[in-house]
Amino acid sequence: MKALLVERSLPRFAAARLAGAFASSKGAGLGPLRLADVDPPELPDGDDWFRLRPILSGICGSDLSTLGGRSSRYFDELVSFPFVPGHEVVATLEGPGYSADGRRLEDGSRVVVEPVLGCVARRVVPQCKACAAGDTGDCENVSVGHLRPGVQTGFCADTGGGWSTGGLVAHSSQIHPVPEELSDRDAVMIEPLACGIHAAMTAEVREGDTVAVVGAGTLGLVVTAALTHLAATGRVRRPSGLLLGARYAHQRRLGEELGATRALATEQLSRALRRRTASLALGAPQSSTLRLSGGADVVFDCVGTAESIEQCLSMTRPRGKVVLVGMPGKVRVDLAALWHREIELVGAYTYGTERLLISEETAKLSAVRTFELAIELSKSARAGRLVSATYPIERFEEAITHAGSAGRRGAVKIAFDPTERPTPTTSKKGMKR
Repeated sequence: MKALLVERSLPRFAAARLAGAFASSKGAGLGPLRLADVDPPELPDGDDWFRLRPILSGICGSDLSTLGGRSSRYFDELVSFPFVPGHEVVATLEGPGYSADGRRLEDGSRVVVEPVLGCVARRVVPQCKACAAGDTGDCENVSVGHLRPGVQTGFCADTGGGWSTGGLVAHSSQIHPVPEELSDRDAVMIEPLACGIHAAMTAEVREGDTVAVVGAGTLGLVVTAALTHLAATGRVRRPSGLLLGARYAHQRRLGEELGATRALATEQLSRALRRRTASLALGAPQSSTLRLSGGADVVFDCVGTAESIEQCLSMTRPRGKVVLVGMPGKVRVDLAALWHREIELVGAYTYGTERLLISEETAKLSAVRTFELAIELSKSARAGRLVSATYPIERFEEAITHAGSAGRRGAVKIAFDPTERPTPTTSKKGMKR
């Protein structure tokens, strides 16, 4: 099969990082990713692993960080090489199989992959405390078991990934059937939506809170959609206002369509929060990021840079919360505000099981898989509209460049379509029309 392969090559990682430093989103052709003819991954032992053939596979910010040599060295021991990327996957089942909830699926069934490779997939017994509780994103065993290391499908040498024509393998615990009413583009957004839902649940928003979201790429938009949908359906408490800071006009338009009370330019977010919360501005008034005496109750950082973390800390009220959704690397941040104002900084990584409030009187909770909620949200939010372009994997350099510059090019999510063959009718940019 043809697949995009990432190999461990320090010179290529360094070349991609250097190229990216001079021009954002450049360096795909210099980096560790190459198109190769490889054998499909072997099925692990047992009758609970199945073959999938990708239909669409998204390009995630974590993929871009990895390919650009910008990802943290923290992950060095949590991936195995060579690996085929692609963890945002909608695919068809090759042969009959079973889903995560035990349903029997027929050959050709359309499914999405929940990519975390936890204890069940790795056959680790007994399971770690996180997996036993359904919180597979917090699995303690992603580098052990009968698979080589890999936090997720798409970062593990044994499973394959969505950036391939021939397919990947998945454990039944990772497989979720796609309802007929969802398009392929709706389905490929389910994994990012699950990340947004988990972040929204992690925040523990209280009734009447003022909430801000910094960054309106894919993550910022899915967090906005998740907060709106979960509040409308009574799964979380409703904030009094949801403000979204976005660099580009199309992001602001989509943000308001997805439920933001107000979407405005990133540099205007601090001032809008100052007025909304009746806070004082601390520091130079001409600064693009004001430090506020009060601020939002909860702020979501959907970027993950030193600048965005400091911006979030500057606009969060004392004893408020910053939820770090965008993947950071090694950053240098002044944490004086966090210390002085007793701000809570929490991470929100992937998904698993969410505990939903179903009774205010008894504080009774109901446990629901994040992917179940994401499938529901994809339908209500018409999430497929966030997929701006698809590319055949042969045009991977153009696809990676487009994904890395999506915002300024008026796009959101870029995906690979492994079924698409380059033809004379394909545009110069490689976009499927």
